[in-house]
Amino acid sequence: MSKAFKGYVKNKYSRPAPLKGVRVLEVCTLLFGPAGPSFLAEMGAEVIKIELPPAGDVTRSLNPFGWLYKEQGPMFMHINPSQYDMALDLHKEEAQKIFHELAAKSDIVEFNLRPAVVKRWNIDYETIKKINPGIIYIEKNGFGQWGQYAEEDRPSNDGAAQALSGYAWISSFPGRPPLKQSIWICDVYGAMMGEIAVLSAMHHRRKTGRGQYIEMSQSENIMRAMGWVWPYQQMANKGAEPAGNRDLCICPADTFLTKDDLFCAIAAPAPDEFKGLCTAMGKPALAGDKRFKDHATRLQDANALALLKMIAEWARTKTAVEIEKLGLKNGFAAQRLHSGKDMNEDAHRRERESVKMMDDPLYGVYPEHEFPVMMSKSPPKNRWTVRPVGFDNDYILTKILGRSVGQINSLYEKGIVGKWKDMQGRRPPPDWDKTSGAILRR
Repeated sequence: MSKAFKGYVKNKYSRPAPLKGVRVLEVCTLLFGPAGPSFLAEMGAEVIKIELPPAGDVTRSLNPFGWLYKEQGPMFMHINPSQYDMALDLHKEEAQKIFHELAAKSDIVEFNLRPAVVKRWNIDYETIKKINPGIIYIEKNGFGQWGQYAEEDRPSNDGAAQALSGYAWISSFPGRPPLKQSIWICDVYGAMMGEIAVLSAMHHRRKTGRGQYIEMSQSENIMRAMGWVWPYQQMANKGAEPAGNRDLCICPADTFLTKDDLFCAIAAPAPDEFKGLCTAMGKPALAGDKRFKDHATRLQDANALALLKMIAEWARTKTAVEIEKLGLKNGFAAQRLHSGKDMNEDAHRRERESVKMMDDPLYGVYPEHEFPVMMSKSPPKNRWTVRPVGFDNDYILTKILGRSVGQINSLYEKGIVGKWKDMQGRRPPPDWDKTSGAILRR
């Protein structure tokens, strides 16, 4: 371990976060929108999630198998950590003025609503730019803000983006139907790409003093992650076909069924790695076979299929752990496939706190994934989980906008701001003591 990371896990909460002092307004729903600001929140930015009272983000109702943890969905908890929550009815002119006040004091505004909505609410880029010329304003949706699909106003989601981009097509096995990934890969990868653009725009503003407008398409972003697929198709004039777990650019590289009915991923493309695998298989002479003499030759389809068949037959005679040990001994990659339980209980991840026990004032102790990057001087971190709809109204109105108690009461009476609906996913957990986690009144 580098000395820079000595005591990292123990000390990271006492060190400053990299985006401390940056303020973000987020008016987003589902996953593609909120996932990006949550990355910034874990990096220390002050992120204010704006929801419409009393129901808030529709993601609060989307739960695996209908399962809830203390009346809150794990999807919403995982996508929206460490954000302040404000319930502001943007249909109303006075609420729009409050948003404008917040935008004037912010660095970044993030949306994933349809263009007509932000214009109708008077919070579109041109309006906000007049209030704050330095604002960095990003809009995210399925197909971007212009072009044929945008003009058709097509609805989108992660599954639609996987379908349109071709990602689902190549994610299956030969001869099988296309396979949509069960994780929201287009949402989360797209969100990450959006924040790369936001941070780049902040650098540009630091040099020029100018903000800018960013727009992005969910489906175009996942195409960028598909590696060799599109260059190959364009230059070779051949379509990329489904290949299951086989890597078409590396040989051997595939996932194999083991003796104990588990699976193990094996890869050995470099000369020494391949020799090590052949030795582990008890067939050192294979490394000199003319079909497998070098990587380019092994990649030829007939040779690759023959080699993978041999490895599959050998893997079936060994347990997954035995193959892992042989990989360590002989210098090739071999890793048993982990289940969700394995992932959360893995000692390596727990030691590094990439999986940690979160101690939240509302939701108690539960396992959560920490931001997966370590920074020795300014570490990112999860500070709390999600909040009920409108949980931080009074804090934001008082500390950021300088409203008095009487003015805030008037805003509640007029329905300009609101609080949670009395239903699962919106209200505090049933065992909340009405003080824990509170900033000002609730």
